[in-house]
Amino acid sequence: MLIDKNMTKERFRKKLQLSSSTIAKMGKGQNVSLYVVEKICREFNCQPGDIFEFQGPN
Repeated sequence: MLIDKNMTKERFRKKLQLSSSTIAKMGKGQNVSLYVVEKICREFNCQPGDIFEFQGPN
C-alpha cells in the first residue's frame, strides 16, 4: 500500500504519528496494537484483512 500511495516508511510513520519501534515491529511481523491497525485502516480506507492475514500455530 505504501508503494501505491508513493509513501516512504518514514512519511507513513510521521503521518500516522507512530513510533519507530512500532514500524520496526511491523517489519518483523511482530504484534502491534489494534489502535495501530485502526490508524492504518483509517488512513488507507481499508479493512484489517487488507493489511494482514492470520497465521495459526505451526
